[in-house]
Amino acid sequence: MKVLLTIAAVLVVPACSYAQAAKPCEELKTEIAAKLDAKGVKGYTLDIVAKDADAGDAKVVGTCEAGTKKILYKKGEAAMKSEKKEPGKE
Repeated sequence: MKVLLTIAAVLVVPACSYAQAAKPCEELKTEIAAKLDAKGVKGYTLDIVAKDADAGDAKVVGTCEAGTKKILYKKGEAAMKSEKKEPGKE
């Protein structure tokens, strides 16, 4: 019985670690944006920031690069204000 448990553990552990592999932030951001667009969501921004950065009024919708960064979602008026502050978008 111990042999079967050991074999099962050896097979399951690599599968779990593969599922948690580090995903590039831009790839994850693109996937999240596609899902939001498919649902008809408009007037939002997705920002990639360091995991220690303050989210403020934004919502964390994903983590990437092995948890070193997070993706923030801003909707509505908050998103519009941040877009106006960015240079070249006025």
